[in-house]
Amino acid sequence: MSVRGASDAPARAQSSQDDGAQGLFVAIVGPSGAGKDTLIGGLRRDLGEREGVHYARRVVTRDADAFEDHETLGEGEFLRAREGGRFALAWLAHGLFYGVPGQVDEWIAHGRVVVCNVSRAVVANVRARYPHSLVVLVTAKPDTLAARLAARGREGEEGRRERLARSASSDVALEADAVIDNDGVVEDAVRRLRDLILARAAELRR
Repeated sequence: MSVRGASDAPARAQSSQDDGAQGLFVAIVGPSGAGKDTLIGGLRRDLGEREGVHYARRVVTRDADAFEDHETLGEGEFLRAREGGRFALAWLAHGLFYGVPGQVDEWIAHGRVVVCNVSRAVVANVRARYPHSLVVLVTAKPDTLAARLAARGREGEEGRRERLARSASSDVALEADAVIDNDGVVEDAVRRLRDLILARAAELRR
């Protein structure tokens, strides 16, 4: 479910597209437990900010933990920030608000590559807002997802079942540009992500 904010403002989105930006927004999407943040963390250790790559740190109305690194805002403060145009993208999922800082628009305008974990619900907004995007779906087997969700300990068994059910239906409708299976060796998945990003970025420079 997307939330009205900067991502839904036609004038702002059009402005981003009229700047002649050649930057690339890499949207990492997938079900809870697929290991999206793990791959982004591995990419950051492997590639860093070479090749003009930046990593957007999300803002979430939940405290960060060992499984997810993000900035934290209370719901009221988040909503004020959203209305003030501080987010490039914003959405509501699992009863929480998520936002991508507006700074990513500056990076894109300067031709940088921005990597960010976003909801599958805002993929259409990503593609509309950024002329150049790469949507990468990270997947894993249902048993793997269930085990990882249980390890995080955020929800009870019923909550985990609901997440898995929503994930299965969302993946069917999503048309990703690439798919990464994160059920095996993490380093292999990280290399796959790195190669996809560098190849797409190289295409844009030609």
